Amino acid sequence: MSASAGDPVAVIGLGRFGSSLALELMRRGTEVLAIDHRPKVVQSLSGELTHVVTADATDMEALRQVGVAEFSRAVVAIGSDLEASILTTSLLVELGIADIWAKAVSRQHGRILERIGATHIVLPEHDMGERVAHLVSGRMLDYMEIDSNFALVKTRPAHEAVGVALGQSGLRRKYGITIVSVQTPGQEFTYADANTVLQYGDIIVIAGPVDRVERFTELP
Repeated sequence: MSASAGDPVAVIGLGRFGSSLALELMRRGTEVLAIDHRPKVVQSLSGELTHVVTADATDMEALRQVGVAEFSRAVVAIGSDLEASILTTSLLVELGIADIWAKAVSRQHGRILERIGATHIVLPEHDMGERVAHLVSGRMLDYMEIDSNFALVKTRPAHEAVGVALGQSGLRRKYGITIVSVQTPGQEFTYADANTVLQYGDIIVIAGPVDRVERFTELP
């Protein structure tokens, strides 16, 4: 079954990551079927999640009974129990679910999940640690790596970027980064273009290879 953006999502495993994900998906208007094998956890979330059931996700028949086979998108949010994570993912693949997101606790775990058919691997602890490291170590206000070597960064402009139109600044040629948006104090973010002139106090969003955005944010 092919997946599309409006399709409902089955979230399996309701620890901190899974429950937060299920609640946020619901807040955004996505229909969610939340599953956990622990009755107390399911009961504690029954008032917040519309569809939350107790089931053993390592049992194919249990998955069929709660309707997981009807979904085109699923998230395996089981982390600490590697055997359950791997078995659940393999059962979802066997059910023909097209879009499977699987939480991994290590890169090795993630590689195993990929080999058995998970289409997306999530390493929440690693990704958050990497993001915080970038924020702590420099002038970045926010950091998001969108590929293995490409990032979006929120920061403040370097001195040499202030007071001159971006089209004349040569920043892209010199540093290999692109300033994609800017926020002046008291205003909302807007697109940056060749005529944009940055000022001290502005906040900018830049895009580029990780090493280049890091270099640019370290400029005085």
